[in-house]
Amino acid sequence: MAKPFLRLAGVRVEPGNHSRRDNAGGNGIRGCATGFALVQVPGGATHPVALPEKACAGYPQWSADGMHFAFENVTASSVELWIGDGDTGEVRQVPGVRLNPMLGSEFQWMPDQRTLLVKLVPAHLGPPPAAPEGPVIQESDGRSGESSTYEARDTLKDAHDVALFDYYATSQLGVVRIRDMSVAPVGAPGPYHGIRPAPDGRHVLVSTLQKPYSYLTTVARFPRDLAVWDISDPSDVVVHKITSCPLRERVPIRGVPTGPRQFSWRTTEPATLVWAEALDGGDWSVNVRQRDRLMTFKAPFNEPPREVLRLAQRYGGIRWTAQSDLALLTEYDINREWWSTHLINFDARDPAPRVLWDMSSREKYAAPGRPVMRTMPNGFPVIRQDDDSIFLAGTGASPDGDRPFLDRLDLATLKTQRLFRSDKSSLESFFAFTGDDSRSFLTWHQSPTDPPNVCVRTLDAAVAAPAGEATWTSSRAAITQTVDATPAVRQIRKRLVKYKRADGVELSFTLYTPPGYQEGTRVPAILYAYPHDYADESKAGQTSASQESFTELTGHRLLLLAGYAIIDNASFPIVGDPKRAYDTYTEQLVANAQAAVDEAVRLGVADPDRVGVTGHSHGALMTANLLVHSNLFRAGVATSGAYNKTLTPCGFQNERRTVWQAQDIYLKTSPFFYADRLKTPLLIVHGADDANPGTTPQQASLLYEAIRSNGGITRLVVLPHEPHWYSARESNEQLVYELLGWFDRYLKSAPPGKAAHCRVAA
Repeated sequence: MAKPFLRLAGVRVEPGNHSRRDNAGGNGIRGCATGFALVQVPGGATHPVALPEKACAGYPQWSADGMHFAFENVTASSVELWIGDGDTGEVRQVPGVRLNPMLGSEFQWMPDQRTLLVKLVPAHLGPPPAAPEGPVIQESDGRSGESSTYEARDTLKDAHDVALFDYYATSQLGVVRIRDMSVAPVGAPGPYHGIRPAPDGRHVLVSTLQKPYSYLTTVARFPRDLAVWDISDPSDVVVHKITSCPLRERVPIRGVPTGPRQFSWRTTEPATLVWAEALDGGDWSVNVRQRDRLMTFKAPFNEPPREVLRLAQRYGGIRWTAQSDLALLTEYDINREWWSTHLINFDARDPAPRVLWDMSSREKYAAPGRPVMRTMPNGFPVIRQDDDSIFLAGTGASPDGDRPFLDRLDLATLKTQRLFRSDKSSLESFFAFTGDDSRSFLTWHQSPTDPPNVCVRTLDAAVAAPAGEATWTSSRAAITQTVDATPAVRQIRKRLVKYKRADGVELSFTLYTPPGYQEGTRVPAILYAYPHDYADESKAGQTSASQESFTELTGHRLLLLAGYAIIDNASFPIVGDPKRAYDTYTEQLVANAQAAVDEAVRLGVADPDRVGVTGHSHGALMTANLLVHSNLFRAGVATSGAYNKTLTPCGFQNERRTVWQAQDIYLKTSPFFYADRLKTPLLIVHGADDANPGTTPQQASLLYEAIRSNGGITRLVVLPHEPHWYSARESNEQLVYELLGWFDRYLKSAPPGKAAHCRVAA
């Protein structure tokens, strides 16, 4: 955690080994696998893989034929590439390879499944550039247009940062042949952002960054040239330029850039690119008949691109079926929080998309599930198809909790058949078929008493069944044998609780009671929640998650072992027009909290005079606001939050208005400006290296100073080296120690009765 790193345009790089420090979202530290094992299906025979000593391995990527797997291994001096045998588990390092993972796509299987396309640290890169001296200059040309708050993650600060970015972003492309572990360079070194091989194994889409870079936004908005490289002869690359994308600093909040975007390859030959282009300037506030158009461009790339069709809403992506011309196309309406999926004959002269699903993006109960994919021999994923049918796997949200399912959908009739549904006493979810036989598939099974394990589920016979239930009987056999390492936790009980807000909005939470709890006994309780925005109140009350999952304790839930009840994942909907999402934010926060606390008290579990509240990130903002605007809680803990929204003036969470368009809303949602009223004890915890632009460490220190200056009770804990989510064991132990100490002091030690709260508040 304490290794030095560089902040370079939204990416964190460790200079000692050229590795990427943060995860893809920038909110945490990249994890290390310390062990792999090959598990035989069926049967479950396990063969450990002997990783290199002191391994810090990344996630393995299988070749499409299952014969090999590849993974990176981070050492003190480099990021290595290793290849494993899919039968024996034997692994070998590719000699002389130093991967460059800074901008992703550092290795990927080519369509022949015998070679890998890699990004390498150039052999003769030399030392990093020295810091020059001189002013930092920025200039605006008078054009309007804001950059979203969330684009300002670890931006470049000066000319030295620009030079360092160039240095660490520069890669040498290469092809690794696993037969003899040889490496052939491809083209000249350059700052390559994305590289995507086509299904023919000959063409590669290459995105090359161009100057000027930006001091305002991250690498995702930097200028770039997109070209298709013909690498049939790696020593003599032929380049077909596709387009040049300019610097995109002025993209509407929650909007998209103009020009070509979201490039992908069709999954079959000849090599064919697909992309989208905005017809509304990328701006959701513009009223137009059509927002996007879909384009395609086919090898040998010597004829103009073809427009396939125009979309009423924003292009959300495409999934191809095993039929080369048939695909599922998704579009999204952010103004309604609505998504539609269409079945499209992509090669038709005038495609007439057929609607498959058209519903709120917040719909849980009627959600159809995701199409099940399979990998073709060339490594590209397509929707698994049996004759005219595809398969859909979903979480199966219901008023009684999640019951995951597997369906078969007939594309001709659009009728579904439920093949499998998790029973009511466990949580079992589909994740892959075992082979070509659609009657056998892998599931992830758990229950309140059974740890999660991989199982083989086999369909037996068709049966009549009530609506929503499986129309096949099936049997289950465990493949892995994970055991319960914490049997004492099984004494904890949990239940789904449903109730209503004062205005009738349906809500729910999971109520955990501590080991040895006697029903009817009132105990101190802690509420944990994270607010979500909804355009439709009918969707706000739909429950999610399952009470039949295996109980595991992390963070605030560990306080169950200290005798606290936990009001967990309480529904905190903020209902309203997405364009004015936060007009009634604080009022709805209080209404949500009031309903949850009242219900926990009504059940005879929570002591109304000893209830605390905690939340992370947007939930931390919720926590501070609840202490300001209500008298429901005796103490609060806010972790990695943002408390002064004027410091994020170009939008926050789902708020699209700027502070200059909605100044009153920014002030009203910011507990910083109510610090003189914040007398309930508040513990503030933050990571010292939080990269999230909305939750910089400054947010925590400023709120602490504001509360302290106004005579409030507060404590600030800054965890060293931590980003938005905490990674180090020491940090997580410190967090639990602080949670326990704070709530013990202000919940457990306070005598019951409102007078006690008045004394604490004073």
